[in-house]
This record gives sequence, structure tokens and C-alpha cells, in this order.
Amino acid sequence: MYSVMLVDDDYPVLELLSDMIAWEDLGLTLAGTYENGIDAWTAAQQSMPDILVTDIGMPKMNGLDLIRQLKGERNGLKVVILSCHSEFHYAREAMQLQVQDYIVKDTLDPNDLQHILQQFARSLSEERKNNDEQQRMRLLVDRSREALKTKWLQAAVQQPYWKAEEWKSELNGFGLALDDNMSVIPVIGYLDDYRSAKQKFHSEHSLSFAITNVMEETLRDSSNPGELLLISHRKNEWVLLKSCSPRLNVNEYDRVRQSLSQLQFFIQRVLKLSISFAIGNLCDPQTTQLKQSLIKLLADQHFRFYIQPSSITSYRSLPIKHKDIFATYDEACQQFYECILKQDKHQLVYLVDSWIGRIAVERYEPENVKDWLLKLILDIRLKQHSRTFFRSPQTAEYLHQEVSELGSLMELQKWLLEHMQFMLQSEEEQAKSQRKEVIEAYQFVADRMDQRIGLDDVADYLHLNASYFSRLFKKETGETFIEYVIRTKMQRAKELLDQTALSIVAICEQLGYDNPSYFNKLFKGCYGLTPTEYRNKR
Repeated sequence: MYSVMLVDDDYPVLELLSDMIAWEDLGLTLAGTYENGIDAWTAAQQSMPDILVTDIGMPKMNGLDLIRQLKGERNGLKVVILSCHSEFHYAREAMQLQVQDYIVKDTLDPNDLQHILQQFARSLSEERKNNDEQQRMRLLVDRSREALKTKWLQAAVQQPYWKAEEWKSELNGFGLALDDNMSVIPVIGYLDDYRSAKQKFHSEHSLSFAITNVMEETLRDSSNPGELLLISHRKNEWVLLKSCSPRLNVNEYDRVRQSLSQLQFFIQRVLKLSISFAIGNLCDPQTTQLKQSLIKLLADQHFRFYIQPSSITSYRSLPIKHKDIFATYDEACQQFYECILKQDKHQLVYLVDSWIGRIAVERYEPENVKDWLLKLILDIRLKQHSRTFFRSPQTAEYLHQEVSELGSLMELQKWLLEHMQFMLQSEEEQAKSQRKEVIEAYQFVADRMDQRIGLDDVADYLHLNASYFSRLFKKETGETFIEYVIRTKMQRAKELLDQTALSIVAICEQLGYDNPSYFNKLFKGCYGLTPTEYRNKR
């Protein structure tokens, strides 16, 4: 539906056209009728019409001025002038404003206007169709261009030889200003906290597209758009090539840092994400310098692992210390386990920060650090299981998959703290009651999170009278059994919203609820937000 605005200081004309034109049959909506140009202009600033039908001579603002104002905001506006003036100079000025039709009121026939509006509707539909097609073609071209850039990067790194002239020509074709005697500075960008960012955008593709789009727009709007070329590499890494002219008194590294700082600013402002950059050495693209520099930047996961979040730093090959991190394992495991037993939250945060700090100083091999932390979590969880009836809902395979996807020490720190806090919280739950029946009820719930759980179900499982068990549970824990079930399931729902891209309906079903509305009501009762509102806020 396309919107039409009628403007005429002759109210009977407005009333006649409003009633006589079959708006909906034409695929049109009458957005409003106005008796002067100022009121029409004010309304248009809130909602711009697709078609304008206006008189010329009106108080406050005449029709020609109104057309100028609206055309300034929307060049494709369709206009019909409906006026008492038949003089040539009015018609000439209307043509200069690219008015599509001019009707004199003395000869006005609503059917004539209806025919004109019908033509406008067809024309607008055709324009929209063409615009959609052009946008689709632009998107296909952009995707093809991105794929070609990625293919160029892969070939430049993986092929055993360096095709200097051919690849320089391709870079020029991608938009990088790279003439003779110019050098290149390669840069690699890493997305900080990729795991959380992926949860926020629900898919790797959406996340990568959003970041690439913001960086491309920022580079296009910069003062020297041809000096930096952006290439998507992995799902959370981007390569930038900075072309450098041989100029005196110009520090190219300062200029590239300024551009990277601008990219960081807009990614943070638009997407609320953080990205870090490592800057390579100045390279001569005529030699294999650029190839070698790209290989080092892309392959050095050790440097990537220890880079500080939101940093812009010069790349350097970090010395690998072949110390065995597992020599410290028993000490760390004992400290964390005792902290969980004591339920000391502040000490737990201190321990995580302290051990991550030690790892950063020693710069152990990243894969060894991941194995060390995974073993730490699994062993402490096993000790906790041996003492209590508590069972974690996450399998060892799930944890292994999680830790393998983490690319930096900062991400590992966050992951470690989350799991240690979860175990500490579980310890608090167990400490609420020493009664065997209550502990077994906790485990009954943990084992059946995907099912409906009622008071009779757990009472039958424990071979107890339902009323007796209800009073016992309330006395020992301070809450009813059903309140505990709801709170536990809503905590799990919150974890799934935080840690997965599952739909709300899928989470609802996974927790044993067949009514999404009831599930939403329970979640809002616990956290003050519906699941959708909570995920959007995150």
C-alpha cells in the first residue's frame, strides 16, 4: 500500500476527493488531508507520503513551496497539482519541479484523478520491484567480491610461489590503491570474546556479516578509503592491508593505528563488540615479504591467545616457554576445591584472576592451558559428585567442545569463572539441607529437567507421603518443592539463553513445558523479563 497526502485550502474539494476515490482498490492509503502547506509539511516529517495531491494557492505555505520541501526529502515523490491557476508560468514552474500531472479545478473529474493515481501506483510498484532487484544484485556482487578477496588471501598464503604482478593487479581491482614503489602494512583483527558475541547474534554468519559490514562502511566513509582493504579470513578474524606511499615526515604506523582505532570505536558503538588488532611490518609487495608476513600473522595462535582485549599492538613473535603447566596442577586444584567447599565467592574470583595472571606471565602453550583448565573443572566436579547427589547437566564432551572454541586467555578466564561459580552455587544448594530425602529430591529434579515434575512424582520416588514430604522440604529449604523446581528450571533456561542460540520454544520443550505462554510467565516471575526480552537485553 502506498500513502497519499491531499492538501487544499478548499475543504469541499478535500471532502469530495476523500469520498469519491476508491483508495484501497488502487492499492493506496489516504494518509491525511490538510488545508495548508505548513500542516502538510509538519505531518510529512513524521511520515513521508508516496504521492502528493496539492493546490498551489494556500495560506502559510503554497503548494509549490511544499513540493520543493518534500522533493528535498524524497526525490521520487509523485505529485499532482490540483489548482484554479491555468496560467502557463504556473505550469512551467510545476514542470521544473518534475510534477507528473497538473489538473485545473474548473475541469476536475474525480475519475481523471483516479486514473492518474492508478498509474502512479503501478509506477511505484515497478520502481520498488526494480529497486529490490538492484539491491539483490548489489548483494550478490558484494558477496562475490568478498569471496574473491578471501580466495586471494588463501592463495597468497598457501601457494608455494608469489605472483607479485598478478596479485598486485587483483588488489587494485579490489579497491586497494597500490601503485609502483608503494609498500603494504598487513594487519590482523581478532574479535574479543567470540563465544558471547556468537550467542548475542545467534549465528556465526550473522555475527561475521555484521562486523564486516560495519568495518566496510567505516572504511568507505574515511578520508582515504582506497588505502585500506578489508578481507574476511576466519569466522572471527579479519585481515587488513594498508597501502603506503613513500612520503617524508609521515609515520605510516601512526596512520594505520588511527584507522584501526576508528574501526574499534564504530564496532563498539554500533554492535557493542570489542575487537583487537595486531600490526605487521612494512612489506614490499614485489617481493615475498608480504606473503611471509601474512603467514606469520595468520598462523601465530600463540600471539593471538595472549593479546589483550581491545588492544592495537605491533605483532611480534612471542618466545615459547616450554614449561609444564601441569606441574602447578595439584596446587591449583586444591585451592579451588577448598574455596568451593567454603563457598567463598570473593576468594573464588581472586583465585581465577591470580591463576590467569600466572598463566599470562609464563605464556604456556595455549592447547596445554586449555587441557589444564578442562581437567581442573572435570576433577573438581568429580570430587563434588562423590560427596553429594548433585550431577552437572553438562557432559565432559560438551565442556571439551566449549573450551576448544575459546581463542584467547581472556575468554578462558571468563569460562573458568562461570563454571567455578556454577559449582560453588551447587555447593550452596547442597548445604541448605543435610536430610537425605531433600538431597535425593534435588537429584531427582536434576535428572528430569526435560520432564514435568510434580510433588506426587518425587514423593512416589522417595516412597513418602506427598503431604509429609512437602512439609519436610519446606522446613529444610525454606521454599516449597514446586517453587524449587520452577526456580531450578528457570535458572537452566537462563543458562540456555546465555550459552546457546536455541529458540525460546526449543528451550521451553527442553525443560518439560508444553505451553510457551506459561513458560514465559514463569520466567518473567523469576527475572522480571520474558525470555525474549532477556535475550534481547543480553
